[in-house]
Amino acid sequence: MTGRLNHSGRQMTMLARASLRLLIVVLVSTFVFCSLAAGFQDREHLTPQEIDLVKDTQILDKRIDVFIKAADRRMLVLNATGADAANAKQLKKDSESWGELPQGTRAELIGDIARIFDEAITNIDDVSARDENNPLIPKALRKLAAAASRIVEQLKPAEAQAKNDAELSNFEQLAENAESILQAANKLPPPVEKKGKSKTEKPKGTN
Repeated sequence: MTGRLNHSGRQMTMLARASLRLLIVVLVSTFVFCSLAAGFQDREHLTPQEIDLVKDTQILDKRIDVFIKAADRRMLVLNATGADAANAKQLKKDSESWGELPQGTRAELIGDIARIFDEAITNIDDVSARDENNPLIPKALRKLAAAASRIVEQLKPAEAQAKNDAELSNFEQLAENAESILQAANKLPPPVEKKGKSKTEKPKGTN
């Protein structure tokens, strides 16, 4: 009887140790995941100069232009064309107000673009909530949709080469944000074509 009790006690001890090990593994994994998530959240998707430009640009379609250029600046880095002679003059001019090109891993830069698109569409939504008939809304949305479509298309080769989870996740987020923008743009009515000037009427009294 005593032997059975000792055997049962040893089994309970082993189970307790196994449970403790499992708990430690779960806690460590949770800590690592939270640390990585915090690291991604700590990265600002716009540079300080870009943030200032967004704040200073109050007109909606012009502000969307700022977001688009911020995304394009990251495309320059991703395509490794930032130092090309063709871009050098423009980059030097831009650096006065835009600062240096943003830096980061491919996953980080893709994440930046995804969040830039998200902030841009949020800006349009905010204006729409205050004044849904604002004529700048369709203009800004069409600009943003064209940029989103272009950038997603340009990044397809890089997306096909994505290997780690961070890149895959950010590409997925970028695709989702771009799709939301395109769907919103597709719901817009056709743009109103500007009528050309009418032919000059003949002055009265002439044949």
